[in-house]
Amino acid sequence: MITDYDYGDVEVEREILEAAGAKVIALQAKREEDLFDAAADCAAMMNQYARIGTSVIARMRKCEVIARYGVGVDIVDVAAASDRGILVTNVQDYCTEEVADHAISLWLSLARKLPDYDRATHAGVWRWQSGKPVYRLRGRTMGVVSFGKIGQAIADRARAFGVKVIAFDPFLPASVAAQHGVELVDKAVLLARSDYILMQAPMTPDTRHFLSDAEFAAMKPGAILVNTGRGPTVDNKALYRALTDGHLAAAGLDDPEEEPAKRANWSPADNPIFTLPNVIVTPHAAYYSEESIRAARVTAATQVAKVLTGQRPDYPVNADALAITTH
Repeated sequence: MITDYDYGDVEVEREILEAAGAKVIALQAKREEDLFDAAADCAAMMNQYARIGTSVIARMRKCEVIARYGVGVDIVDVAAASDRGILVTNVQDYCTEEVADHAISLWLSLARKLPDYDRATHAGVWRWQSGKPVYRLRGRTMGVVSFGKIGQAIADRARAFGVKVIAFDPFLPASVAAQHGVELVDKAVLLARSDYILMQAPMTPDTRHFLSDAEFAAMKPGAILVNTGRGPTVDNKALYRALTDGHLAAAGLDDPEEEPAKRANWSPADNPIFTLPNVIVTPHAAYYSEESIRAARVTAATQVAKVLTGQRPDYPVNADALAITTH
């Protein structure tokens, strides 16, 4: 059972899963209730944006595996799945380069005031002052929040522009940061020192509104924020206040806090961030390239095929909880 997808079709998944003896049924669920009937008899469930929570998992009688099309599993109740003996898998290492490129693109676009210049020239204004002020990148400080593979790829790119990179990641050994020429600091230091903050944080109970009013007030005046991690890690109402009162210069978001793809109905009117000219918002597209999309689909389907044919998957999330062994 594929809960939802925006790829146009599920032929990639169907080819892999039918070869493993599975029948593929694809839905476009936006609410958990839409999955109740499907949950009862499915042997596996794959999801892109639809949440698979306790109420869905409780109805599963035959399910062996829940597979996420992506790295984050915050929209799967992993603990509930473990309690029912259901394996959860994800897709790793498929979009590191794309997300890092996207984060750097947002940062450079905002730092060099490309949206301002573009609007001005399209309106017939041909003045370098239409983007004023623009500051030199070299010698400034970039703070990266969460320094996993994507954060490391962002730092490696950013150093080419002459910025000093610092990072906050309480789970990372200092030796790993040192290998990338990056100084590990605590949250308060990162906020105080950074001219640019690039967020790559996953969504957990601890990271929800990781940046809110207090954090924005602690940032340097004129700082630029880029978030290519989960949308709800940034409090959008607080960000709106920081941008409109002039404390922050600009923001680039790959997903607003409400994460529109996970909603049945959405309008930009729901979020005042969309009214601001110093904000770039992309539609959760940082991970996208033709190559990465295919890799995500093939890998997610392959995890399911392996489990259903008695093989160990490549990317189990809760194997320790289940003490998974090849059978």
